[in-house]
Amino acid sequence: MPDLEAAVKFYTEVLGWYLIMPPTDVTEDDSAIGVMCTDVFGAGWKHFRIAHMSTGDRIGVELFQFDNQENPEDNFEYWKTGVFHFCVQDPDVEGLADKIVAAGGKRRMKEPRYYYPGEKPYRMIYMEDPFGNILEIYSHSYELHYSSGAYTG
Repeated sequence: MPDLEAAVKFYTEVLGWYLIMPPTDVTEDDSAIGVMCTDVFGAGWKHFRIAHMSTGDRIGVELFQFDNQENPEDNFEYWKTGVFHFCVQDPDVEGLADKIVAAGGKRRMKEPRYYYPGEKPYRMIYMEDPFGNILEIYSHSYELHYSSGAYTG
């Protein structure tokens, strides 16, 4: 995240997540957290800031702000290895999409799409938060969307 405080504000106010641990500095050193981070990032990471958050259904999310943060011009390189988006559930897909746009995000799709048009009210939309992260909003649970064969209809 280029601005950790702004990201925490966005995710608490727009998505309703809970702040578990406020933005905190972590430095490469021989402390327990310093050693753990070197295990993950390798030597030379020097410093970062982190905030711990939780969704309403107890999913933990860690937001990082590294000193050498880079924001690529095209952040949506979905073909590369890794997670390129996350999904949240809100019965008011359109309302949450509007809140994201009002908070500085943008729509990746013009409007929500129905998985089972004329059959079921399950809909979704891809969005982008103000920091370039891609998120998807589902109207119903992930299980309901896919257990009925969403790709076969």
